[in-house]
Amino acid sequence: MNNIISKSKVGAVVLGLTLALGLTSCDDLFEPAIENHLGFEYMFDHPDYADGVLGNAYTRLPNGSYPFTEVATDDAVSNDADNSYRKMTAVDNWTSRNNPVETWRNCRAAIQYINLFLDNVDKVNWNNDEVIRDMYHQRYVGEARGLRALFMFYLLRAHGGYDNAGNLLGFPLILLPTTIESDHASLEVRASYADCMKQLIEDAEEAVRVLPIDYKDTDNETETVNCFGKSYTVTKSTYNRVLGTNFDGRFSGRIARAILAQATLMAASPAYSAASGVTYTQAAQYAKAVLDLNGGLDGIDPNGLEWYADPNMSKLSAAECPKEVMWRTEKSESRSLEEDNYPPSVYGKGRVNPTQNFVDAFPMANGYPISNAKSGYDASNPYEGRDPRLAMYVLYNGMKASSDNKVINTQADNTENLDGLNKDVSKSTRTGYYLKKLLREDVNLNPNNPSSQLHYVARIRYTELYLDYAEAANEAYGPKGGTGYSAYDVIKALRARAGITNTDYLDECAQSKDAMRELIRNERRIELCFEGWRFWDLRRWKVNLNEEAKGVSITNSGTGKIYTPISVETRNFTGKTVADQYYYGPIPYDQVLNFPSLIQNAGW
Repeated sequence: MNNIISKSKVGAVVLGLTLALGLTSCDDLFEPAIENHLGFEYMFDHPDYADGVLGNAYTRLPNGSYPFTEVATDDAVSNDADNSYRKMTAVDNWTSRNNPVETWRNCRAAIQYINLFLDNVDKVNWNNDEVIRDMYHQRYVGEARGLRALFMFYLLRAHGGYDNAGNLLGFPLILLPTTIESDHASLEVRASYADCMKQLIEDAEEAVRVLPIDYKDTDNETETVNCFGKSYTVTKSTYNRVLGTNFDGRFSGRIARAILAQATLMAASPAYSAASGVTYTQAAQYAKAVLDLNGGLDGIDPNGLEWYADPNMSKLSAAECPKEVMWRTEKSESRSLEEDNYPPSVYGKGRVNPTQNFVDAFPMANGYPISNAKSGYDASNPYEGRDPRLAMYVLYNGMKASSDNKVINTQADNTENLDGLNKDVSKSTRTGYYLKKLLREDVNLNPNNPSSQLHYVARIRYTELYLDYAEAANEAYGPKGGTGYSAYDVIKALRARAGITNTDYLDECAQSKDAMRELIRNERRIELCFEGWRFWDLRRWKVNLNEEAKGVSITNSGTGKIYTPISVETRNFTGKTVADQYYYGPIPYDQVLNFPSLIQNAGW
């Protein structure tokens, strides 16, 4: 049993019982396809088979590329007319039948497998040695409970919401496996959001309690481990066999702590706080526990801004993470991100286009927003003297791209190639900008000399956890409150890493919780851009979803360049029957149709 959950192993796991979930079709449930028909009891004496049952949940974790849900926000648009996030921003295009951010089926199927596993894990003979058996047993219970908490977090984020009666609801809180004989009429009832959060926290805290912080080999000749109330002294080889580096990449105690921070911050946010039962103080405490494990402010990775282009990525072992990343997918050599997002002159499709709204969110290098008179911003030279992160994450006019080091001309009057504004509806920028973040500049798409590079998706980054803490701490204690370090301290450290060492504007914001809140949210917007967070952040904050997506048209004149603001795309997240409809995603239409007891969120 190693750290990689293979698809062949998972595909071979077929439960001899009839496992109709009442959630979806059997074909949808068993992915990959059924390969054999071993009885479910087979797992009791075959640990690899039991591992594959839990593996079904692992394979349902997001493993692909970044979703780029920013296309449905004020941060980006797409030149792909078929992009599902672009479509969902139009009037009546986001529905309970057509929901690009739906996670209901996948998460509930994962939880069904986890429930099956937990209901039978104590029957599995993990090893003939009692101590090793107990160690495996406890570790697997911790993994399963932690994974269940994670899938509950995904469910609440995508589908938690208010019904027409004003009740904040979560999902059916089912902790045992179901079959076709189960009473789905009574089971398919959404529990309160607060009860779902209680269970999520209980599961994640149990994972914290029983799992090692990390899976690392020990050099000590003996180690003391506690399993189900028993204390064992085990040899180095036994410890490493069960809890060592070989399992790195699986759910750990550190990851469980991060899920607690993420989930409680969401629950404490304006969209849910009235009835979630969770406070910002709790969220701050959970986030601080992660930061403390990482060495506090000293743990911030000085190279964390561009972890995706790490020149030492090839040296990372299968699941090993650099300092900035807590948990990631497996790395693989590819160039698909670059094919989708490089400008057309370097053989890309220019799919994701950052907006002027997003570009304007970057302050000047002195830390002041460009709208502030103290910033020194020059509208006739808009990219000069800006926050260094702008040039890291956005490809603007005159910058260079790809391993060819080609200068990119995004101007509307560009007659040389298709890089210019709206030159080709399927390849050119619609905003005057191209994406740079997440792309590797050492990839070459030239068909005469193509090259790929290693990529992976960061599931959890430490920068996000630092920002989680800053947000929660500001709300709970104020800008400079807290124990050990404050929201002010975190933002100061993150901005210093980016090259913003002047603290004048930060000091001004520290005089007010409201001003600090806006600064923290803006830092989050910049630091976590294009990693799929803003779509959810805007909704949990309950802020304007209909901000018009803007761009810039750049042309030459006799005296220099003219920068003309343009409207690119309107957003039409307008409630049909309730004002808050689009802050809370719908339950899939077919699920509500199949189970009358499953209450839909208001407006859907």
